[in-house]
Amino acid sequence: MKKLLVILCFISASAGAQKIWTAQQANDWYAKQPWPAGCNFIPSSAINELEMWQADTFDPATIDRELGWAENLDFNTVRVYLHNLLWEADAAGLKKRMNDYLALADKHNIKTIFVLFDDCWLPDPKTGKQPAPKPGVHNSGWLQAPGKARLEDPSSWKSLEDYTKDILKSFGSDTRVLLWDLYNEPGNSGHLETSLPLLRKVFEWAWSIRPSQPLSCATWNAAPEFKNFNEFQLANSDVITFHNYSDPANLEAEIVRLQKLGRPIICSEYMARTNNSTFEKNMPVLKKYNVGAINWGLVSGKTNTIFPWGSKEGSAEPTVWFHDIFRADGTPFREAEVTIIKSLTGKK
Repeated sequence: MKKLLVILCFISASAGAQKIWTAQQANDWYAKQPWPAGCNFIPSSAINELEMWQADTFDPATIDRELGWAENLDFNTVRVYLHNLLWEADAAGLKKRMNDYLALADKHNIKTIFVLFDDCWLPDPKTGKQPAPKPGVHNSGWLQAPGKARLEDPSSWKSLEDYTKDILKSFGSDTRVLLWDLYNEPGNSGHLETSLPLLRKVFEWAWSIRPSQPLSCATWNAAPEFKNFNEFQLANSDVITFHNYSDPANLEAEIVRLQKLGRPIICSEYMARTNNSTFEKNMPVLKKYNVGAINWGLVSGKTNTIFPWGSKEGSAEPTVWFHDIFRADGTPFREAEVTIIKSLTGKK
């Protein structure tokens, strides 16, 4: 694997004038940041990325309120999903709303990791009115970007290229943006290596712009069928990001392996209570190794992520929530968790 990583890094470096950061550049950048601590964020009033950002459902009041709760935990980073359909339908409107959102996040001393593409959940995204949540079903309305049909049709990628380049040009020197997560969980939803050509293209498009912020794509599955993904992602990310929803021993072992790459590390998804991935056990491990800690979820809402993966329609509220920290009124699911988080972020 080490030999292949060297080859891929050489390919990346020789493909154009400026591609992947050196390890020194990445470490110098990370040294200037506070320990990245925060959550994946979507307002409780939105079922998916489209509902969060479309003009008629964009909800700055809820975003402001809920990011205020994140600030009270001393969270300094949130990870937020975009969608290519938003740009294709109304590029100027999307960018205006992104700027409005960033102003709210900045008001709460929070920087943002934006996600451009995603292979998770429903394969056929459409703009317009989004469906109501299915009661009890985890992420019943979350959408892939660009979705199965376009993923498998390279002739449709020109607008994906334009979307990627325009967003990175527009916000590529914005200090309110911490990092660009180019593609969430490529190969998920059964796509496997069907997604690899688009993933490679997205990196090429991003390199052609080369924003001032780091570029990354998180590894998320160690199964043999993801070997080519993992090698590409690790070889071409400025900063190493990864997802881990396992117990603290598994998390620590993965961190130790990733440290061998000599780059900063951010865990951009963790914390699934019934998987033994918790704030009290896993967040201290991340802090120990100075690895960024971005859990899934902030406020229980239309995404239904208090329910576990695979939950059935009509399920009662679980005794132990899967994700999320607060109820919609701002009260914590577990007050003790808030205390633990604040003790690690430094909030008194």
